[in-house]
Amino acid sequence: MFLLVGLGNPGPDYAHNRHNIGFMAVDAIHRHHRFGPWKSRFSAAVAEGVLGDVRTILVKPMTYMNESGRAVGDAARFHKVELGDILVIHDEIDLPPAKVRMKTGGGSGGHNGIRSLVAHLGDGFRRMRLGVGHPGSKAEVHGHVLRDFAKADAVWLAPLLDAIADNAPLLAEGKDATFANRVHLALTPAEPDALAGGKKDATKPAKAGSSTEARSPEKPEAGLLSSRPPDKPDGPDGPLARGLKVLFGRKA
Repeated sequence: MFLLVGLGNPGPDYAHNRHNIGFMAVDAIHRHHRFGPWKSRFSAAVAEGVLGDVRTILVKPMTYMNESGRAVGDAARFHKVELGDILVIHDEIDLPPAKVRMKTGGGSGGHNGIRSLVAHLGDGFRRMRLGVGHPGSKAEVHGHVLRDFAKADAVWLAPLLDAIADNAPLLAEGKDATFANRVHLALTPAEPDALAGGKKDATKPAKAGSSTEARSPEKPEAGLLSSRPPDKPDGPDGPLARGLKVLFGRKA
């Protein structure tokens, strides 16, 4: 069994906060993979489904961020899920917007939700850190994460959530590095050279004379062969016979 946790704060006032990107990611997975309805258990919203071939439980703690570990700890103990089969998705101010980093363990990094999880679970669970950017000073961090995403953030936020949902089965299989690479590729724009036409387009026909050009059987050039039919084989009335008659005085 796989426990996939998204961190955030409950209620409509927090729904679009940067701090709630974990909830948003889990909601995207829930929609994309047709999980069952959300139910209230373990002081959390819980939904069951399958990612790949792995039975998966989605968890959104309803305890507010600072008490997230209590809800997740109860769910993990009830389902007897090992730490290595728990993955937590949360916001990360030390990463630029849209950046994704995977890690296992490593302390809380100042994140109150992670601090609570470490206290209730230990420090060996897996993490997906989603960049929301840094406001520039420590004093502004609290207000930054508890403000809604700007409208301009939709340019990267929606594609990021889609890429996470598309590739979520890799998480259930424990392939965190492959997952991160796939998400990165999904969000990486086409190379500038390709957009500018600097690279060869394999869909365009090759130029005449190139080694990849498909050639038809060669035809003889005009003038090399006569268009008239070939002479008939020499016989009694052929040109050689007529010449001999003239030479020896016989009538042609």
